[in-house]
Amino acid sequence: MQRLPIVLPLTQLPFSQACENNKAPILAVLTQAFSLNQHVLEIGSGTGQHAAFFAANLSHLIWQTSDQAEYIGGISARCEQEGGLFNAGANLALPLILDVTSPWPVEGLTPDIDGVFTANTLHIMSKNMVEALFTGLGLYLPRLKTLCIYGPFNYQGEFSSDSNRQFDAFLKQRDPASGIRDIEWICSLASEQGLTLEQDVAMPANNRLLHFVRG
Repeated sequence: MQRLPIVLPLTQLPFSQACENNKAPILAVLTQAFSLNQHVLEIGSGTGQHAAFFAANLSHLIWQTSDQAEYIGGISARCEQEGGLFNAGANLALPLILDVTSPWPVEGLTPDIDGVFTANTLHIMSKNMVEALFTGLGLYLPRLKTLCIYGPFNYQGEFSSDSNRQFDAFLKQRDPASGIRDIEWICSLASEQGLTLEQDVAMPANNRLLHFVRG
């Protein structure tokens, strides 16, 4: 049976103003970081705004979206509609249902995925989920050579701004298992998977973009 496209007005698609604000600065880093990559898996595609924009501007690679089941409908709709608007249809892949704590559904894609991008996810996840994400990179993606992570981070246990301190308190009030992570811990988890921090780039709104490489 042929799957019919999900058709929604653009005004009804899930939307994040933060994605609109940070997509251009992130792209400036990804253009270099993913210059030699061919197939990037985005973990936690959210509204799909980043995916559509990055795929349109990084036409040399395939951008594979993914997220938990509850977000798949909105991502699919944006990929099919806004992706076409940006002429990204040829390299923008419909989302996989991916829970980092369960087996990753990438068997048919594993030989090709050589890059991973994730934005604003690690502070939402519990520590166990963050550890599962990094374990999954080594377990399911043998050809991974580039990892880019966007979001807020602490340095030596200290917040980098008052706004990040307030944001962390908000996160913990909503879910005590969440919170802004220490960059030293993230680098340690990455190192266990053979990944080394190549760049730590300052981004808008007291965020960072961490660019890791393997080999």
